[in-house]
Amino acid sequence: MAAKLANKVLSGGLVTVSSFCYINCILEHVVEFTLLFGPSMIPTFNVKKDGDLIITEHLSAQFKTVKKGDVVVVRSPEDPKCLLCKRIAALSGERVRTETAEEVKIPKGHVWLLGDNPNWSKDSRHFGAVPYGLIRGRAWFKVWPLTEFGKIQNPFDVK
Repeated sequence: MAAKLANKVLSGGLVTVSSFCYINCILEHVVEFTLLFGPSMIPTFNVKKDGDLIITEHLSAQFKTVKKGDVVVVRSPEDPKCLLCKRIAALSGERVRTETAEEVKIPKGHVWLLGDNPNWSKDSRHFGAVPYGLIRGRAWFKVWPLTEFGKIQNPFDVK
């Protein structure tokens, strides 16, 4: 009797642990929900200033298929505990002109990130080109607020 009970408890525990492992793999390597706050990406996000909930997909970052104009979630180059949401303005090998009229060539393996609201964004104009490895994922779908529910558009995509 005790052996049957122990067997049921252990098999149930293994199913639970396995389920958590699968969920963790999906959230870590495929998609996750991300809550965005702050004014740096207005008007794309946080227009009502109460936060936007988006789905971030990780496959684009893992397979290095993000493009100019994509909105990405990255680890801050200044504080690795912090995540930032910015738009890719330039890719490796491209040139950008800074506010001081200096021309910068984006190094190999880096991207140039800008917020959609330049007056309120701390981005590559402040910390320079960002290593590709800091990209966590591409902002793919806006879930909240419901009035803005839908796919996040890249202005450079041709329809």
